[in-house]
Amino acid sequence: MFIRSIDDVPKIEWGQGTSQRILTKKDGMGFAVAHTVVRKGTEAALQYRHHLEACYCIGGRGYVLTADRQTRFEITPGVIYVLDEHDAHYLQGGEDEDLILVSIFNPPINGDEAHELVEGGFSSYGPTED
Repeated sequence: MFIRSIDDVPKIEWGQGTSQRILTKKDGMGFAVAHTVVRKGTEAALQYRHHLEACYCIGGRGYVLTADRQTRFEITPGVIYVLDEHDAHYLQGGEDEDLILVSIFNPPINGDEAHELVEGGFSSYGPTED
């Protein structure tokens, strides 16, 4: 058993918010856990090509949109969204408040990945993603 506080891990800036990687690959659990904040009024085009991700909302409000922007889901505390097919998607912070998520990754991320946000495309993690 071990215990780790969110205060013990750095905040990593990812462009539209922050991520604190609380549990990573080196912990040997077979999955990773991050505390993710999406800043209000922002939008990011994201896709995890090497990881499945589930995000459970613990605070605030925001939205996840399908890659074709045809469907928009409101994300509020108690709601989980699951990217079970490496789904490209848009993630938006709320109009008036940040979106706060617990993000679970399988396989686990290393913890030092950084989004490569690109105009006109969906981000991915850099070379340490594999």
